[in-house]
Amino acid sequence: MFNRFRKTNSASVGAPEFIVAGLGNPEKKYTLTRHNSGFLCVDALAEKHGFEVKKLKFHSLFADTVINGHRVLVLKPQTYMNNSGEAVGECAKFYKIPPEKVIVIFDDISLDVGKLRIRRKGSDGGHNGIKSIVNHLGSSDFPRIKIGVGKKPHPDYDLKDWVLGEFSKEEQKVLIPALRNAADAVSLLLDGETDKAMNLYNG
Repeated sequence: MFNRFRKTNSASVGAPEFIVAGLGNPEKKYTLTRHNSGFLCVDALAEKHGFEVKKLKFHSLFADTVINGHRVLVLKPQTYMNNSGEAVGECAKFYKIPPEKVIVIFDDISLDVGKLRIRRKGSDGGHNGIKSIVNHLGSSDFPRIKIGVGKKPHPDYDLKDWVLGEFSKEEQKVLIPALRNAADAVSLLLDGETDKAMNLYNG
């Protein structure tokens, strides 16, 4: 969905400050599904800042990079969505990164496709990936960027089928700029400008 890659960003010296984790499922067949919005946002972030998320570490595809002068560990957990906390928790514990510096990007069925919702913290909202991260971090006090993937077309529609379904071509036209906005929001969160990110991008 995004161009790959202009350059590789080198890691800075000093301890990592942040984790940015985009959630999804690892198999190729899931690439353009609603549940993989977090992975797609990481792709947009990598394209914008010129790094690759390709090392295998902490049960994740992993990059150790610099964004806006901050050393950031970028993760695409390979544990499947429901066990995302295994990857995020292990990385956070290893580098002693507190929950408030773990930024998680994931899909939200309560928001229309392309809408964003940025929060400093919150409940799991019934999202199994977030529930797993809360369990492994021992806290729900981590910032998150929710990417709208649209409500089920009718109440009887199976939720699993919905989130594992692919975005239509029309939906992708709306989604791509939203993913780039979410990547820009990550940069603001890293700089401590959460209010600005919320004002700019919360739909």
